Amino acid sequence: MDDIGDHDIVVLCVLKGGYKFCADLVEFIKVLSRNSNKSLLMRVDFIRLKSYCNDQSTQDIQITGGEDLSLLSGKNVLIVEAIVDTGKTMQALLKHVEGFKPKMVKVASLLVKRVPAAVGCHPDCEWFTLTSYYSPNSV
Repeated sequence: MDDIGDHDIVVLCVLKGGYKFCADLVEFIKVLSRNSNKSLLMRVDFIRLKSYCNDQSTQDIQITGGEDLSLLSGKNVLIVEAIVDTGKTMQALLKHVEGFKPKMVKVASLLVKRVPAAVGCHPDCEWFTLTSYYSPNSV
C-alpha cells in the first residue's frame, strides 16, 4: 500500500490460472484500503498469455484480452500471475507493459518455481516457492 500512495491501481490478471488468486488478492487490498486512511480505486482487467508451443517455452508471447492496454499509461499496475517458472513470459509481458509508460509496475505471483533456466525476472511479491518439482520424465 505504501508503494502505491494515493494513486489508483490497475490490476492486470493473467488468465486462466491467476483468476482465483487475483480475486483473493484484490479483496485483501480492498480490506487494507478500508482499514487505512487512504481511498484506493482499483480497476481489474484480464489478459491471456501464450508462450508455449508443444510444452516448450518460446521467446514470443501472444497477448489476448485487455480492453485497451493504453489505459495503463501513467497508472500503477499490479500484474497478478499464478505461476512464474523460467520468468521468460513475465519478462516479455513486463517489456510489453512498459511500452505503455505506466507510473509503476509490480508483479505478484502465487507460486514461483526455481528452475535452472530462470532468466532472473522474479515477482516483487511471491507467496510460495518450489526449489524443485516432480517431472514424469525425471524418473
